[in-house]
Amino acid sequence: MKWPSLIVGVLAAAVALAPPASADRDIDFARELHTYGIYGQRDHNAWLAKIACKRLDRGVDDNAHEAAAFVHTNLDGDSSTEQSWQFLAAGLRTYCPHQLGQLDAASRP
Repeated sequence: MKWPSLIVGVLAAAVALAPPASADRDIDFARELHTYGIYGQRDHNAWLAKIACKRLDRGVDDNAHEAAAFVHTNLDGDSSTEQSWQFLAAGLRTYCPHQLGQLDAASRP
């Protein structure tokens, strides 16, 4: 009889201590962008990141350099090159983590 109550206690503790799941990746993405000083409409920024992922997936952009240039062209005019790369990295982490190797490849000479 002790096992069922022990299992229930462990499950209850696991649920109570689990980090809250985010309801919306777009909101988390926007929050990360804000840490880099990148603002703008949340939906537009999420759309841009998802398009950058699709362009890499489909080979429209062959590498992260081309993807960052695409992002830079479509961000606000005041955005720096550094912010374009930060945006791309955040977008890949959020929407297409399978493309993160593109960033590693771009960092090599």
